[in-house]
Amino acid sequence: MSDFGPNPYVLDIENKTVENANFRETVWTGKYLQMTVMDIPVGGEIGAEIHDDHDQFLRIEEGKAHVMIGDSEQNLDIDQVVSSDWAVFIPAGKWHNVLNVGDESIKLYSIYAAPDHLPGTIHATKEDADNDPNEQH
Repeated sequence: MSDFGPNPYVLDIENKTVENANFRETVWTGKYLQMTVMDIPVGGEIGAEIHDDHDQFLRIEEGKAHVMIGDSEQNLDIDQVVSSDWAVFIPAGKWHNVLNVGDESIKLYSIYAAPDHLPGTIHATKEDADNDPNEQH
C-alpha cells in the first residue's frame, strides 16, 4: 500500500517526489490533510479543476510548469511559468491548471487540506485519473 496515513510518517519528500513514476499517488492521508506526488509528462496537464472545500499547496521539484489560477475556468488571472523549487498556493474555490511546458516530466508534490483523494489512490496516467469513478470531474 502506498498510503501511510493516518499513522505518523517521516520521509525524504524530495526523493519520493522525484522517484515517483505515476501521474498521481497518495502518500499520506490524515483526517485534515493529504499529500500526493505527481509526474506530469511533457505536454501533459493536471486539467482544469476546482476544489470548493479545501486549499491546495503544490511544490515543483523538477520541470517547467505553466500555472493558471482564477475565479472561473475562463478567467485564470494568475498565469505564470514556474520551475524547480517554486511553490503554488491555491485557495478553495479557485479554478486551476498546471501544464507541462518543459522538455522533461514535472515532478511535484501536492498537499490538500482537507484530503481530496481516497487513501491509497494511485493513477498511473491522467487517463486513469479521468476515468476513476471516485474522482470528481
